Amino acid sequence: MSEDKVEQAAVADEPSPARLIGTLAIAGLVSGVIIIAIYLATFETIKENKARELREAVFRVLPNVSKMQKLLLKEGKLEVSYKEEKGEEPIYAGYDDNNTFMGYAIPSDGPGFADTISVLYGYRPSDRKVIGMWILASRETPGLGDKIYKDAAFVANFDDLAIEPPIVATKRGKSKPNEIDAITGATISSVAVARIINKGNDYWVSRLPEPGAEPAYVEVETPPEAEDAQAQ
Repeated sequence: MSEDKVEQAAVADEPSPARLIGTLAIAGLVSGVIIIAIYLATFETIKENKARELREAVFRVLPNVSKMQKLLLKEGKLEVSYKEEKGEEPIYAGYDDNNTFMGYAIPSDGPGFADTISVLYGYRPSDRKVIGMWILASRETPGLGDKIYKDAAFVANFDDLAIEPPIVATKRGKSKPNEIDAITGATISSVAVARIINKGNDYWVSRLPEPGAEPAYVEVETPPEAEDAQAQ
């Protein structure tokens, strides 16, 4: 066979641009369907895990709490909410076995040294104190900044902490009710946690009801969202 015929045969065997595009399109479609299927299959599990982690965090930052309920601020008033609402900014009320109000668990976030730090902290309005702190999400430097949740002594700073004047992280050793000990080598991360809690207080404290007027715990056997799911 001549070289010309060999070359013509090779060209004839090459797929056309349209065929290549079609193959890529089909591959992309199949990949997309697989990704969506995996997402849908794991969505409820991920959602349940996040809900469980949040619940555990609430119980960490509010001592002696055995029950909780989500609260949303609507028209200047805190209301119990069972549904996830678009753009919601909830806080959580904690109660003991006798349905006695024990405090609020307040989420807040802000920049750290490496990235955004998400914090959940307990607040008891009767004496205007932070009574617990837990890091929900952080990418601070391993071995240094990550001590904001790995260092038990640092976390304990927030077990009985005055919020007035605003919380301050100090490297000299805390000597005032509103001070926390900054972590050596992670001062920026320590200061960030204090600043994030102050931010949460700036927004929420003035919007909370007076001590003694907190929302009562509502006993609900089947939350409304569960009833909606059953109806469908």
